[in-house]
Amino acid sequence: MKVVLVTGGAGGIGAALGNYLLAQGWAVVSGDLRPGNLTGVLDLPLDVRDEQSWQAVTEEIISRFGRLDGLVNNAGVLGRADVLTLSPEVFDETTAVNMRGCYLGMRTAGAVMGEGGSIVNISSVAALGGAGDLLAYCATKWAIRGMTKVAAISLGPHGIRVNAVLPGIVATGMSTDDDDPERTAFVRGFPLGRKATPDEVCAAISFLLGDGSSYVTGTEIVVDGGLSAAVPMPPRH
Repeated sequence: MKVVLVTGGAGGIGAALGNYLLAQGWAVVSGDLRPGNLTGVLDLPLDVRDEQSWQAVTEEIISRFGRLDGLVNNAGVLGRADVLTLSPEVFDETTAVNMRGCYLGMRTAGAVMGEGGSIVNISSVAALGGAGDLLAYCATKWAIRGMTKVAAISLGPHGIRVNAVLPGIVATGMSTDDDDPERTAFVRGFPLGRKATPDEVCAAISFLLGDGSSYVTGTEIVVDGGLSAAVPMPPRH
């Protein structure tokens, strides 16, 4: 049985992914600062900002299972503010979780994975452009795209693949705003006219983790319902 570690696995996409991968036959470990409640998932405390915490979790996984085949760097925070209002403290915290956490995960897991291992980093559709009130978030999600490509080059000779998934707006976690008429109208303007379900994002992650993507590395899957494909144009009169 293959073993996967999902960071930020206690809620949102991480929890949905835990259930999804369990159904696919994976042994799932959730690394999070808070415990999850998923039956069949092993919860281990993990502070993605801390190198020693990563080391402890990977050592525990190897001790229990004898292997680590997959890592999903899913843990993340928004740090919502623009360039004028974003405090240095919030900027540092956002980069520590989103960017440093991803780097430490690839570094630590990549050192213990064998050939055939797969790392999936969760970036965002916000890494294809910019959002006025998400300076730190956009910066880190852009960085994850770059780190993914560099890590794919570094780890490829070891038989380890590294890819990224860029979700758009998902009906869970950070985007629970169904009572906002303006936001609802925005989502209806997507080519597919709705948010993603968690399982639709999980399917892309599962594909990149699995053997069906054995020759795919250093690339990205955008799961945004066509949001990034649409170019705003003025109405015709």
